[in-house]
Amino acid sequence: MRAAITRYEAAHQAMGTEFTLVAYGDDPQYLTAVGNEVFDEIDRLEGQMSIYKPKSELSVINRTAASRSVCVEPKLFELLVNAVDHSQSTGGAFDVTAGPLMKAWGFFRGKGRVPSNSEIAQVLRRVGSRHVHLNRAERTIRFDMEGLELDLGAIGKGYAVDRAVDIVRRYGVTRALVSSGTSSLYALGAPPGARGWSISLRNPYSSEKAANIVYLRNCSLSTSGNYEKFFKLGTKTYAHILNPSTGKPVENMLAAIVLAPSACDADALSTAFYVMGVERTREYLATHRDLMALFYLPSSTGRKFRRAILRSDGSSRIGAFFPRTPERKRKSTRKGTSTGASARSSARYATARWDDRSL
Repeated sequence: MRAAITRYEAAHQAMGTEFTLVAYGDDPQYLTAVGNEVFDEIDRLEGQMSIYKPKSELSVINRTAASRSVCVEPKLFELLVNAVDHSQSTGGAFDVTAGPLMKAWGFFRGKGRVPSNSEIAQVLRRVGSRHVHLNRAERTIRFDMEGLELDLGAIGKGYAVDRAVDIVRRYGVTRALVSSGTSSLYALGAPPGARGWSISLRNPYSSEKAANIVYLRNCSLSTSGNYEKFFKLGTKTYAHILNPSTGKPVENMLAAIVLAPSACDADALSTAFYVMGVERTREYLATHRDLMALFYLPSSTGRKFRRAILRSDGSSRIGAFFPRTPERKRKSTRKGTSTGASARSSARYATARWDDRSL
């Protein structure tokens, strides 16, 4: 007689957010042990990558890499290579050296402030992955100027999710959802009796409303939104996602959501696409595979918003499905477009009503 399937769920505070793990298996104690190892690894990564901890490996790099080459732990070095590669491929829209800009705008342990144009110009001299030199043969890093700082905040949580999923897989768990607060998640397999995990994408104007529902299986999702961290000065709102080229907050963008095979890539690219906007992202997707991007854009009519969804070659292999809303079905019918294929896809996921995560 087969043991009953057990649902395990636990949460853990780390990296300034709440990581959660939902998993299914036939041994509650085994799932608990797996969850404990997952959260231990996330704590270890925070101790290694945090810029808020003076003794972290990343803080040591920031203090010393301008004066000498610093040998880096292998996995962290791989992450830094990945981060610099993303910076280069996105034309600097994603940049791990943008930390000084965050400080100038008061988003680092402080209240928001608007720096002067001259201050921004001074800070921009210390921003840019071109100043980061990685020696792959010796596994070292070196900065070519003083004052440069690495900040993995826009990629680190996704990386931690991937590492957590590696542990879950290694222990033979095949149905799990790992999330890092409102940043990134990975959907492994599907809940019992379902074909995917149901994920609620939050309305950019209200955390109590869903803008979309997406069903995921064996893929990651990450979101960057102007509602995550911001401050107001007078009637103007300044969001924390900065354009590394101008040194100023991105405007005319509400949220960018990315679906990708890995949470690390989705995390970095959601920030990059938020900065790049729809057209530059379209150009990026023309030369990169297995990606999907969803944008929420401001509308000229009050607190409404527009959607734009882009797909690269190979995106059909991503385990994600957006069901048609009644409004989208009506529009397709009016345009004379057949909805048969979408109806069949929706039926496949009809029972996937599990553990909504508001992003």
